[in-house]
Amino acid sequence: MADTLIVGGGTAGCVLAERLSTDPARTVRLLEAGPLWTGLDAMPAELLDAAVLPIGPEAGWLWRYEVALAEDPPVPGTIVRGKLIGGSGAVNGGYFVRATAADFDAWQQALGGSDTWSFESVLPFFCRVERDLDFGDRPWHGAHGPIPVARTSAPTPVSAAFTDACLAAGFAEVPDLNAPDSGEGVGIVPCNREQGRRIGPSIGYLLPALTRPNLTVAGDTFVTRVRFDGTRAVGVECVRDGESGVEWADRVVLCAGAIESAALLLRSGVGDPGQLRPLGVPVVHAAPVGAWLSDHPEVGISYLLDLDEPPTVPLETVLELDDVEIRPYAVSFTPGVHRLGVTLMRPWSAGALRLRSAEPDAAPRIDYRYLTAEPDRARLRDTVATAGGLLRRMNARPVDPIPPPVELDAWLRANLATSQHLSGTCRMGREDDPAAVVDELCAVHGVTGLSVVDLSIVPVPLSRGPQATTMMIAEKAAAHLAE
Repeated sequence: MADTLIVGGGTAGCVLAERLSTDPARTVRLLEAGPLWTGLDAMPAELLDAAVLPIGPEAGWLWRYEVALAEDPPVPGTIVRGKLIGGSGAVNGGYFVRATAADFDAWQQALGGSDTWSFESVLPFFCRVERDLDFGDRPWHGAHGPIPVARTSAPTPVSAAFTDACLAAGFAEVPDLNAPDSGEGVGIVPCNREQGRRIGPSIGYLLPALTRPNLTVAGDTFVTRVRFDGTRAVGVECVRDGESGVEWADRVVLCAGAIESAALLLRSGVGDPGQLRPLGVPVVHAAPVGAWLSDHPEVGISYLLDLDEPPTVPLETVLELDDVEIRPYAVSFTPGVHRLGVTLMRPWSAGALRLRSAEPDAAPRIDYRYLTAEPDRARLRDTVATAGGLLRRMNARPVDPIPPPVELDAWLRANLATSQHLSGTCRMGREDDPAAVVDELCAVHGVTGLSVVDLSIVPVPLSRGPQATTMMIAEKAAAHLAE
């Protein structure tokens, strides 16, 4: 029996397991549904190469979900999440931009003014994560953390052309997108890589800790439910090698991500009774699990531009415009065709996650409900026009011309995608907050011995991609759980 049982060996789970196991008096056990590699020599090469996105149809280390991106009429889509040690942090593009100070101001307001997650409170944990190879001597950066962070010094021709177009259009150049006062403008994306290698949470945090006798890790172990004694979590039910079993613990921490952490709570009886009882799930505690799902809707503009494409990370530079990020992808997802992403980072529209069935192998229903709110459509219409102007400055030719404003809403839906930055399904808030699932220390309201530590707890949309912030959340949660 473990003192702390962590479910999910993804970005947050790797960080949490390493930090909690630094205390030799605490036993920590980590369960991961996907494969576990205990050394770099055993890892597939594509997981190590920062210039490769190992998420193709042949990849066996992914969760795959059919989703509805928008409604009336439905816009279907497919998303993937990492199902391996390291989670999505082991298969992503290495984007390592922090959430902004304004995001943490909004987070603080969502907690009724509590400063537990203020920018000043979280900054030391951002610094603890990183070894910034460019700005490590600055007071808002770290120089000794397990994750190397670097910015390319030689952008590809596509990235350079985009930067030149932004500067010619009058946008500012931002040297450090992770500076507290970075503001709007175009800048090089910090990435968690070193010497061409993707250094994710498994490599940076977990692997060096595997020799600790108080830390055990099991791969290919699918957790199906949390086991309760009354309202106290006492362990989990799981399946390994086709055999069902129970793992017991004093404390259970879910780190399975915004989809699987929420689905696991629901299957375990923590959720909306009106949804659970018809599925035959006994209710342990009524909670709004899955009722507030957030992500970053992205509208893709395909264009032609005859430039070389040397191997690199997918995204080297971005233009930040308050709540919109314009992304000139440095690699082609379709041969010969480039992509410019226009991404809404603080959408008003919110989605929902629900169980289809109580059976663990039934994927949940995920409804994004993108473009529901008119302010979201208006903001995207305006920014698509800005993106079109940048493409003209680059002498690029859109594959499908951007239509006039009166026809733009249909075009937005036809080119709609998602950033796969899901959050908010186990939202943080005060006990009297009807939208809250966990408290400000990540403990699930209404039960004991159970916490959630991953991006599902974030109560507000974040203005930047989530990887750096997820590691910070785990660092900060580990400090609280270790007390």
